[in-house]
Amino acid sequence: MEYRGDPLVYQTLNELNIPFEYYEHPEAPTVEIASKYWEGINSSHCKNLFFRNHKGNRHYLVILEHRKMLNIHQLEKLLKQGKLTFASSERMKRYLGLTPGSVSPFGLLHDTSRHVHLFIDSELKNTQRLSFHPNLNTASLVIPTIDFFRYLNWVGNTYEFIDYVNEL
Repeated sequence: MEYRGDPLVYQTLNELNIPFEYYEHPEAPTVEIASKYWEGINSSHCKNLFFRNHKGNRHYLVILEHRKMLNIHQLEKLLKQGKLTFASSERMKRYLGLTPGSVSPFGLLHDTSRHVHLFIDSELKNTQRLSFHPNLNTASLVIPTIDFFRYLNWVGNTYEFIDYVNEL
């Protein structure tokens, strides 16, 4: 089978012996659009947001359960880095090798300097399976949550859990 997305994602998952389920779908650059294609997929679907601090010298990937919203002001207080804004498409390409609408923690494979810090919705720790784009928004991968954290530890970027989210 030929998979859509970044070949490095599949190579890495295979090397780490991380099982995955693969689902093709039409282009889905937002959670609202992607949710149309999730019927029958047993997984916690994630929303991925890429931010920068006001100086532009720090970048953050925030991973939330798709029905939640980030309380950005709480995160700004925690970081003490001033205002956070969405990172530009140029920064997204430079640090994650991604384009808007395809943001995924699998983009960390391209962050060889481990510059990007992750904030992860703490409730995702209690799920069985997570889904993300394979660095292209015309497919989704579902992997066991325990293996997702194994992947994060392997890729080496720093991460922490946050509770600054609200249900939509």
